[in-house]
Amino acid sequence: HGISSPPGPFPTSFMFLRQELPVRLANIMKEISLLPDNLLRTPSVQLVQSWYIQSLQELLDFKDKSAEDAKAVYDFTDTVIRIRNRHNDVIPTMAQGVIEYKESFGVDPVTSQNVQYFLDRFYMSRISIRMLLNQHSLLFGGKGSPSHRKHIGSINPNCNVVEVIKDGYENARRLCDLYYINSPELELEELNAKSPGQPIQVVYVPSHLYHMVFELFKNAMRATMEHHADKGVYPPIQVHVTLGNEDLTVKMSDRGGGVPLRKIDRLFNYMYSTAPRPRVETSRAVPLAGFGYGLPISRLYAQYFQGDLKLYSLEGYGTDAVIYIKALSTESIERLPVYNKAAWKHYNTNHEADDWCVPSREPKDMTTFRSA
Repeated sequence: HGISSPPGPFPTSFMFLRQELPVRLANIMKEISLLPDNLLRTPSVQLVQSWYIQSLQELLDFKDKSAEDAKAVYDFTDTVIRIRNRHNDVIPTMAQGVIEYKESFGVDPVTSQNVQYFLDRFYMSRISIRMLLNQHSLLFGGKGSPSHRKHIGSINPNCNVVEVIKDGYENARRLCDLYYINSPELELEELNAKSPGQPIQVVYVPSHLYHMVFELFKNAMRATMEHHADKGVYPPIQVHVTLGNEDLTVKMSDRGGGVPLRKIDRLFNYMYSTAPRPRVETSRAVPLAGFGYGLPISRLYAQYFQGDLKLYSLEGYGTDAVIYIKALSTESIERLPVYNKAAWKHYNTNHEADDWCVPSREPKDMTTFRSA
């Protein structure tokens, strides 16, 4: 791009971001400081905190710079790219902090509830900050490939939903073939009720949609391959994509044996994540298993623009995963955590005991009661 870039949107983006990014960073840094001391003191959380402090300081250096100052504006773009790279590993590093905490102090319901509340907000904040950093660096960083140009940063005004889904399927399938030497087929149905006969397109961030469907395909494939391992015949994964007036809905159905209802919430819980510690060197061993944050983070991607992601399971048969996305871009407003009195209260209140009687966690094994 060079210095001769058109002056139009550039200073505007600079002035908006130098104001907005520090606000978003400071809001979430306030919440990091309210975490339980023992979690805050883990080396991983300390490291994440240090990245945020450094990035905030770097952005504040531009507070009084003029948008007319070409050098300042270009330095700003370099800073934005540097910050984005610095924060690349925030999610696994924070996950590591939670693991360090669990190994030292175990898990109790109150901490679990607070960590769940915090991480949902923290990762949502990160999605929003990265979105701004990506928009700016793709538009003004000069390194985006030409194919990125039509995505206006990282929002694509004509995101072809089926294309992204097929892409997610192919990549998950490649992993599945590597590990299981086979994989389920994809059956895809598209229904455009809004403009019959037209391909389904929405204003959206293709990488967010990709992240969600890739995660859901990996889960569906793993369940299908394990559940039908002895039969050697693998039922296909069915995907329905529907565009209505308000919602774009993607439903993915597998026949991987399902999950009991009791365990569904746990699949979205950061503290109870059962996946083993993610080690860099062995991450190739089980390509379909991450560190267990795939589902909660996919749900955040869906919720970021006022959509949602839900799981409905039929234990013994299979699972339906449904992604809801707003069909109208005017409805797609960012969902952002704000640090205020209500948030402060959440961290500083001891949550009372449940006011419903609680059944035992695991179902009783009735076989032990039978008479000899």
